[in-house]
Amino acid sequence: MEKSGYLNNNSNSRGRGGNNNRGGRGGRGGRGGGFNPPNQSPNVGGGGGGRGRGYPQQSQQWSQKPSSSYGGGIPPTRGTEPPNPPTRGTESPIPPARGTESPIPRTRGTGSSNPLARGIGSSNPPTLIHDLPRPHPHTNIERLNISESDNKWEKISPVHRPDNGGTIAIRRTRLHVNHFAVTFNPQTIINHYNVDVKPKLPPRQGRPPKKISKSDLSLIRNKLFADHPETLALEMTGYDGEKNIVSAVPLPEETFTVDISHGEDEKPVSYVVTLTLVNKLEFRKLRDYLSGNILSIPRNVLYGMDLVVKENPAKSTISLGRCFYPTNPPLVDNDLGHGIIAIGGFQHSLKPTSQGLAMCLDYSVLSFRKKLSVLDFLAAHIDGFNLAGFWKYKRQVEEALIGLKVNVTHRRTKQKYTIAKLTDREIQHITFPLVDLEGQNPPTDVSLVAYFKDKHGVVIKHKDIPALQFGGNKMNYVPMELCVLVEGQRFPKEYLDRNASRTLKDMSLARPWDREALIQRMIKSSDGPCGGGILQNFGMNVNTTMTNVTGRVIGPPKLKLGDPTGKIISMTVDPEKCQWNLLGRSMVEGKSVDCWGILDFTSQGPNWNKLKGDQFIWKLIEKYRKLGINMADPVHIEHSTMRKLGDYGSLCKLLEKINDGVYKKCRRRLQFLLCVMANKDPGYKWLKWISETKVGIVTQCCLSGNANEGKDQYLTNIALKINAKLGGSNVELNSRLPHFEGEGHVMFIGADVNHPGSRDVDSPSIAAVVATVNWPAANRYAARVCAQEHRKEKIVNFGEICYELVQCYDGLNKVRPEKIVIFRDGVSESQFHMVLTEELLDLKKVFERSNYFPTITLIVAQKRHQTRLFPAGRNEGTSGGNVFPGTVVDTKIIHPFEFDFYLCSHYGSLGTSKPTHYHVLWDEHNFTSDGLQELIYNMCFTFARCTKPVSLVPPVYYADLAAYRGRLYHEANIGVQSPYSAASSSPMVASSSLSSTTSISKDLDCYKLHADVQNGMFFI
Repeated sequence: MEKSGYLNNNSNSRGRGGNNNRGGRGGRGGRGGGFNPPNQSPNVGGGGGGRGRGYPQQSQQWSQKPSSSYGGGIPPTRGTEPPNPPTRGTESPIPPARGTESPIPRTRGTGSSNPLARGIGSSNPPTLIHDLPRPHPHTNIERLNISESDNKWEKISPVHRPDNGGTIAIRRTRLHVNHFAVTFNPQTIINHYNVDVKPKLPPRQGRPPKKISKSDLSLIRNKLFADHPETLALEMTGYDGEKNIVSAVPLPEETFTVDISHGEDEKPVSYVVTLTLVNKLEFRKLRDYLSGNILSIPRNVLYGMDLVVKENPAKSTISLGRCFYPTNPPLVDNDLGHGIIAIGGFQHSLKPTSQGLAMCLDYSVLSFRKKLSVLDFLAAHIDGFNLAGFWKYKRQVEEALIGLKVNVTHRRTKQKYTIAKLTDREIQHITFPLVDLEGQNPPTDVSLVAYFKDKHGVVIKHKDIPALQFGGNKMNYVPMELCVLVEGQRFPKEYLDRNASRTLKDMSLARPWDREALIQRMIKSSDGPCGGGILQNFGMNVNTTMTNVTGRVIGPPKLKLGDPTGKIISMTVDPEKCQWNLLGRSMVEGKSVDCWGILDFTSQGPNWNKLKGDQFIWKLIEKYRKLGINMADPVHIEHSTMRKLGDYGSLCKLLEKINDGVYKKCRRRLQFLLCVMANKDPGYKWLKWISETKVGIVTQCCLSGNANEGKDQYLTNIALKINAKLGGSNVELNSRLPHFEGEGHVMFIGADVNHPGSRDVDSPSIAAVVATVNWPAANRYAARVCAQEHRKEKIVNFGEICYELVQCYDGLNKVRPEKIVIFRDGVSESQFHMVLTEELLDLKKVFERSNYFPTITLIVAQKRHQTRLFPAGRNEGTSGGNVFPGTVVDTKIIHPFEFDFYLCSHYGSLGTSKPTHYHVLWDEHNFTSDGLQELIYNMCFTFARCTKPVSLVPPVYYADLAAYRGRLYHEANIGVQSPYSAASSSPMVASSSLSSTTSISKDLDCYKLHADVQNGMFFI
């Protein structure tokens, strides 16, 4: 459902989700902080789950008009020194800069009396990597031209910082940042081994080899090291849980046999484990990168260090993805009821920064099922559940249990079993053939009750309910009373009730001072990344004090609004909250509404849910009158039902009937159709898909409850959205955008890819590209949406899509833009190379073929990172404890030499504000730090849906909304073929249905926008 009411622009949300997630969007795959295992193919994405780097296939010759500017810096050869390396020595220890905190103590891993700590490197004291000098940007490198071969594009790297950071500020503020300085010994060399684990006995003929679970792999590793303590020192290694081990000491490259048993009464299983040395990881390479002596990031070294810092929490906490949740004891938890508990944890990553290597650690919250017996869990989870009436609840029991892992109590075993289903019969009626293991007697039928009494000495109490059937090749029935849920099984937040959802959200949106205290507890926890003494064994140490930085607050721009008489007025906003309202004011350009209609889906529902049509229409028209914009009575009012909203065929006919009827009556098309629903409904996706791709009607949706209440704030927000969809202008800057005050048109492009959820293994990813179509206001956008390969991050045909938007701009303005600034969302550092060498190269080639040579800047905007800024005192931030809107940090915590910065452009009213990280990959406009930071901050005031600056630069925000709209198109298209999936309220059911019919979703026509809406802002 479209949101009306003022946009709550705080924390991490983009209007559709809580903390650390994006609500209704499909998952993006992991996107930050991780590194490619060195022994994997380069086509495997880095910490992101994208495709990593691929290489262009063409090698044609191109011409490019000359320019004195340059794009990205080009190293002569990856891994070699640049033409002008810093003159400062890099082999000697680097002291901290004056005025900074005292040096971090030496790591205990070297020069220690601990025999395991010796022998990992030189006995010399470690170099302190802290406050390293920045290299100067490569101003002597010529700009790379398209005429160069594609091989030269392979050597391109992101542009370097053009200066020492910005200087513009209305105030400076002291901040704490959740970056913790990491020291390491540059002389250290650690060993990276591949771990190959196979069952000793091959699978039976015709059967595929069984995949070994991560929990079993961990048991095998621990047993292997316990069996060979002289040559395999467990505390000197880090393990990724699958195929990679890093070790501070050499390990024997041998094949071992390991026997593991899950219980005392279970037969051991034998595995063959082979250790093979893959690489030696030299910490000096990371030191050289941090100091600017080499330009290619040593990802394999960072990957090895990453395994080391994860080793301790992986042993002692629940680990899910990159997050860790301590439970013994929990750092913070909250009972959500119904057998569910919310647990606070942390996620961390290693980042190369201007002050050296840093560990970034942030707080995270997830909901889990409690570790309870199965019967106790059912009693807590299902309202009214009782064993006497079990069969009445069987379907709810299946929904609650199937797929969960349990331990059993009738045997001494740690084996985890997965619940496949419930038996159809009661336990007292279940029999099965018992096979004589010695083969002397034929199989005999035995009852389940008798088997447990004779075999295990257990008397079954509840015989009149089903048993659990476990997955696997063998029949395995176990009574529920003998099963306990395995700890650490996530409970999807979308299934929580309203109260539990609110509690989880409140925990996620921790206030700044609470979040800062939690992070400090976690970094010092014995279960955290610094506990267990593992880091010291690798010559590493972490300063557990947050990094202190000075932030600059950029002043808000003067805004241009209208007044009800049609005059243009200038306005200055309060620098603390940067919010404004439309009381006594209006939009800059309000579009007159002469031909509009209402589609009321509540007309046959209960009275309390029906739209009070006359009252609502009067209030909306009155709101327009106060804004000084003409709004006529609706030319068409259609009464319908929520049932028709959920029926594709009926809805399609209804919308076509309305469209044709209005045209016959008024000899013109509807400007927009206001659709009123009784509640949020899956039919919403069909409504948007049909109206925007098939019929060509702009729609604005609202709920009858909000419409009947008719609050002024709500009506104002509806008016803002309608005006933007009709091509009006809600707010503009009083002056031209910074850096582009001269002549020539400028276009801003935003690009994003929406990936399907983690449980959906087939559905396509949805790419969206938006672009401005007006100048100098640069606040109206057109969008293009298309589907591509499942979970593919690279935007296919990016150049063609962008050029289509350039043609749209040309059609509206009779000129093509001379300058283009691209904001790319959703890519991690490991995918920067793909964006530069594939997407940007494709764009330039398409433009060149059309004899079009604009100057281009390419910037990545990242919200999925863990960096948080905390005011160092009460007077250093807002009254709510967050940093001021416009706060910029471009020292210490940023990249050692590339052009990036953190900008918090919004006022955080809930939780802790998260800044956006902007990283410049390519620049042909010679931006300075001040110029680019001010440009982006000013653009954040032009977002059309609210009267405050947003947390993300609008081109990216709009691309995100357009990609999400494309996801709805896909789900609607699938729903036509599988009506149950479209009408289902269960995301799990819908997901499986979507996956089973993916071939239909690849029909590109279902994403092709109707000509009447494609060049407007239908997506907001």
